[in-house]
This record gives sequence, C-alpha cells and structure tokens, in this order.
Amino acid sequence: MSAEPAPAAAAAPPSAEQAPGPEPPAGGEEAAEHRALVLTGFGGYEKVKVQARRGGGPRPGEVSVRVRACGLNFADLMARQGLYDRLPPPPVCPGMECAGTVRAIGDGVGDRQVGDKVMVLARSGLWQEVVNVPAGQTFLMPEGMSFEEAAALLVNYITAYMILFDFGNLRPNQSVLIHMAAGGVGTAAIQLCKTVENVTIFGTASASKHEALKESGVAHPIDYRTMDYAEEVRKISPKGVDIVLDPLGGSDTSKAFNLLKPMGKLITYGVANLLTGQKKNLMAMAKTWWNQFSINALQLLHHNKAVCGYHLGYMDEEFELVGGVVAKLINLYSQGKIKPKIDSVWPFDQVADAMRQMQEKKNVGKVILVPEAPKEESKKEEN
Repeated sequence: MSAEPAPAAAAAPPSAEQAPGPEPPAGGEEAAEHRALVLTGFGGYEKVKVQARRGGGPRPGEVSVRVRACGLNFADLMARQGLYDRLPPPPVCPGMECAGTVRAIGDGVGDRQVGDKVMVLARSGLWQEVVNVPAGQTFLMPEGMSFEEAAALLVNYITAYMILFDFGNLRPNQSVLIHMAAGGVGTAAIQLCKTVENVTIFGTASASKHEALKESGVAHPIDYRTMDYAEEVRKISPKGVDIVLDPLGGSDTSKAFNLLKPMGKLITYGVANLLTGQKKNLMAMAKTWWNQFSINALQLLHHNKAVCGYHLGYMDEEFELVGGVVAKLINLYSQGKIKPKIDSVWPFDQVADAMRQMQEKKNVGKVILVPEAPKEESKKEEN
C-alpha cells in the first residue's frame, strides 16, 4: 500500500514509495511543481521541511489526487525519530492518509473519474499537494463529509473498528478501557463503542480533557498522571474489564492483561511509551523493552484471556479486508453514528507546531495538515 510521492525523495525502492522517474503527464498536462513535506533525517521537529517537488501524471492503474487535507498520526511522530519500521529511510515524504480531488486518471482505471472527492490510504508519501496512488487505495468520500474529516477517518477509525469488533468482539453490556482516550484512535473507539448497547467506557487522559470525554460518552475518565488507572478501574469494576486497547507498551501491557476479566481481550497496537521528547530517548527505549509483556501459550490456557497484536501498516496487501471495513465506516458516518472530531488544522509550513500539539498530548481529536490554501477558500470549493 504505497503512494508515489510524485516523485518521492530518493532512497526508497521502486516497489515501495518511489516511481523509477517522472513519467509523461496524463492528458497532456505539464508536470507542475508542487509542495511536499519531507523528512530530511531522524530527530526533532525541524527535520520535517517543506520542499518543492515535480512529478508526472498517473501510471496505469493510478489516479492523481490534488490533496486538500492530510492526517497526522502517532506513527508519524515515531517515524520522525526513526522508531517506525514501515517508513523508508530519509529523505522521504511521510503521510499515511489524505483527502482530496481526483485530477487525472491513469490507463485502466474505470471506477474513478476526474472531480471525484476521495480519501487515500498508503504506507507513506501523502503529505504533498499532489499524489499519484493506485486507484484501489482511494475511497469515495460520503455525501456531506469535509476534506478535514475525510483525512481524519481512515487510519484511526479502521484501527479502532478492527480492534474493537474483529479482535475484541465487542458486545452489549461489556466494558472497555481506552488509553489516550482523547487522541485520534481513542476518539474513534469511543464513538464506535457507542454503536453497541450499554458499553461501559473507561478512558485515560489528563484532567483537562475529562469534561470533553464525559460529553463524548466516557463513563469513567481517569487522570493517568495523578492516579493509578488500574486501581481506579478496580474500585469501580472489581473484576476488571472485558477489553483493553493498549497503545502504550512496556509495563502498561502487563497492567492491561491483569485488568482483564475471564474471557477478556487485550489488543496491543502501539508503543507510545517510547516517545518521551522530540528526539529518540535510549533510556525510554531500554525501559520499555525491559518491561515488555511476555506470556506463553500454556499460561494463557490457565488465564482464560486473549492477547492480540494489531498493526495497520502491515495490512498493505489486504485490500479486500480493509476495504470492507471502510465500507462499514462510511455507512456508519452516513447514518450519523460516527463523526471524526478535528482538534486543529495546520498549514504545511506549521508542521512542527502540529507535531508538537500531538506529541505533548494537547489534542482532543485529530490533528490535520493542509496545503497553504486559506481555509475560507477551502470551504468555498467544498460546497
């Protein structure tokens, strides 16, 4: 699942993120220069820079998309520090999701047309004004959805949906613990839990976010900074919970396992504990891996619990599986049952501030990046 960063920065193999070279533009269009965000090396916020790129038209099977909004994900923060293995080495254009308008069609594409509003999912390469991607990695935006919402849907909601329903088998009257509950996946998971009858949600977040969490449906917000969240859960539910969503890793995975009721399920999908500052922290890495949860099959037998691992980045060949989930999410959006919550929108030039907003955990909902177009203009074009 890859985007051609039109063309991307060097160093990526042709099969992954980069085309062998600019191709003749489709439909007689001249290859125009466009702006892209490029990770120039591993390190702090300053390592992501706006650079000019010149690309050709879409190859057979691809569409060219004029990007209107991009999603910022926790994996992008880890990639900047060299902690995310699905990103090719720098210099490279990051970005796993975006939304925009189809501007050109490659040969052999029958189910997309110029002017279609689409969401795009890829391993990387989408933080650009123009991207060329396989048509199968695009999804038509539902009626009434803004480009910002579309850029906030795919990664977070696919992750939350598959964790809760495919692995978690969430059912009425169950209880769920959601870490980082005010973030992108957390917000998506809360909304998806609300589509099932009488689900009790525990959510960890800093105290300033608790009011927003209660309004969104979290019955028991817990301040992980001042309280032991495991103790707080036990006070309310002595037996624990049915499902734990674990994006933290390290010792928190062990705590999550111990909080499960019999037949409970722990789904681990990240190692956020590795991120303690702008740059890679070797002490945090050592501590996280030293405390990493480990259990063998025989021990699982005795506990009557399940442990699952989820990584959307390794689903890049599972088009049918992921496409089925997207169809369900679009249906839920159209019914008004889910709606991406946008925390803030930042132009490409302020990507450092956008990353800081997420890394310092100030966001409630999704952080969005947009090309330089003024917001008023964007809204006019949407309508």
